[in-house]
Amino acid sequence: MTWRLPPKRLVHDAVTVWIPMADGVRLSARLWIPTGAEPVPAVLEYIPYRKSDTYRAHDDVWGPTLAAYGIAYARVDVRGSGDSEGVLTDEYLDLELADGCAIIAWLAGRGWCSGQVGMRGLSWGGINTLQIAARKPPALKAIMPMGCLDDRYTDDAHYIGGALGHTNFQWGIGFKVVMAGPPDPAVVGEAWEAMWRARLEATPPILQTWLEHQTYDDYWRRGSIREDWAAIQVPTYIVAGWQDTYANPVGRLLANLQCPRKALIGPWGHTYPWAAQPHGLDWAHEEVRWWEHWLKGARTGIMDEPMLRAFMPYRAASAVTPTEIPGRWIADAAWPPRTAERVLYLTDGALSDQAGPPETVGYLGDRIVGLTKPEWLDRPPIEQSPDDARSLVFRTPVLTDDLEILGGPVLKLRVSADRPVAKLSVRLVEMTAEGRSWLVSYGLLNLTHRQSHAKPDPLVPGEAYDIEIPFAAIAHRFHAGSRIGVALSESLWPLVWPSPEIVTLTLSLGEASTLTLPVRPIEAEPAAFDIPEIHTPPSERARRPTAVTDPISLGHYRIELASPPTPALLKSTGTTLGRGRWEVSEIREDDPNSSVWTHRASSSWKRGEWDCTVEAACELRSTVEDFHLVESLTARRGDAVVFERRVDSRIKRDLV
Repeated sequence: MTWRLPPKRLVHDAVTVWIPMADGVRLSARLWIPTGAEPVPAVLEYIPYRKSDTYRAHDDVWGPTLAAYGIAYARVDVRGSGDSEGVLTDEYLDLELADGCAIIAWLAGRGWCSGQVGMRGLSWGGINTLQIAARKPPALKAIMPMGCLDDRYTDDAHYIGGALGHTNFQWGIGFKVVMAGPPDPAVVGEAWEAMWRARLEATPPILQTWLEHQTYDDYWRRGSIREDWAAIQVPTYIVAGWQDTYANPVGRLLANLQCPRKALIGPWGHTYPWAAQPHGLDWAHEEVRWWEHWLKGARTGIMDEPMLRAFMPYRAASAVTPTEIPGRWIADAAWPPRTAERVLYLTDGALSDQAGPPETVGYLGDRIVGLTKPEWLDRPPIEQSPDDARSLVFRTPVLTDDLEILGGPVLKLRVSADRPVAKLSVRLVEMTAEGRSWLVSYGLLNLTHRQSHAKPDPLVPGEAYDIEIPFAAIAHRFHAGSRIGVALSESLWPLVWPSPEIVTLTLSLGEASTLTLPVRPIEAEPAAFDIPEIHTPPSERARRPTAVTDPISLGHYRIELASPPTPALLKSTGTTLGRGRWEVSEIREDDPNSSVWTHRASSSWKRGEWDCTVEAACELRSTVEDFHLVESLTARRGDAVVFERRVDSRIKRDLV
């Protein structure tokens, strides 16, 4: 059936509404409510990203959009962030989730509300949407988590395959600024300064906390919904982008949730589908259709469609940026999708359909590999040849036909190491006829986590282990005339922290070592896709990604990134905002403990006499036995320092 958006209505915008919690704390909200006499459903977005300024432009688009189509929209600052009272001291705390349930009940009880509530959000907002749904608030009837996850340890900016991630610190200093940011006196009144002081005092050394939990322990289990899939019983629409690291959990969510569910994966990164460049979607059509079906009982046909719709890229995004990615939309009725496993054997420099004779090959991990894939999120990879040259590479013969994959490739390998702690990283690349190498997907495993992320076990030097490394889920077309390549190295720096010592790996080739690809047949007719696309003018698209791959001296590498704050006036409130970020990553390839990560982030808010700046910084070093972490927080009013704290900590390495 063909479904059309309902007629638009006028919208009431309530700038500030206070929602009381049971302990007396009030949460600050903005509401957009459609006009009319009949009650309407409400959709909640609940995040710590400052509705009054940082996130206001997003809210000013999406609140009126949903409300115009008869669905009220509520944007609430998490307790202790933005203009909400209280303090915020960590991600996804039990108190935050309990508050979320109370907000849903409060919305359902308003006279203008029909009692039917949905929840949506991106990143933090997608993650806590799943976590709150698992608590089963009675009025929550459907959810739309975007860029979300099911496992806080493996998939959320902290640890990558059991290795310490660079992004843990990039995010951590940004999060400290979020926790310590001042409320807006135009919203909270004269209490703003006392509220700010309480936040500054309560802001913890969060990087120390995260570094003290190096395994999948109870700290990370809290909020990891994979611990109890059945807890989520409301209909769930998962949205992600292939260029977003958070696309990886989508398949697990589809396979394991037991509620009505579906997913859409586009070609974009960590953003909303309507804001993506250059492949944005007219998302109001799809989202309103979802809420109309589950919150109003309308026959929209959305659940008659395939469980999965995804974009099949014909080129790696980094190969074509800033132009549009060629490809098509595909559909599958279920997950796992319609794929056939193709098994390729690692032989002498080749990937072959037949196993070669048993043999071993050694790899000395004294080279810096990873400079072409430096970021977990945001900054995409570049052409891979410099890293391929420092890796063990296995290639197929030239492909005679196009080959498409959908899902998660898997590498199985028999490997030994000469040290008790070692890692193995793998990159799946397409090697073109022109001699270029483009990243398709990657995987990484701390080999001490080969049996469990909860209970790592040191390696016995020289003993061979059969391991399995999953690649991040992906859709990709390999072209006739190209080769499929797998590049192996001991680590990826600066994506993850180096092993304590330089490691030599020994790989057993032949039947023991295979690459399995989830090959999807290329259909004769493309799948139907009726969501209108938004084509971004080329001048507004991101530039081709770049990175530093050359040493500053022999064997000495240094990466510097600087985004100084540029004042930006928010015309709707008269507030001038500033945000800055600086980081340096440095290492010598003859000494893994020469690695240094230094990060600094700042945010400022200025309007008349309200002139506040918060800056967070950290530095990480290591020895074979310990991490040495320094983190600091500084706050200023004008030029005067009003708060300063520095924490130095030494934390034992736990097989990391």
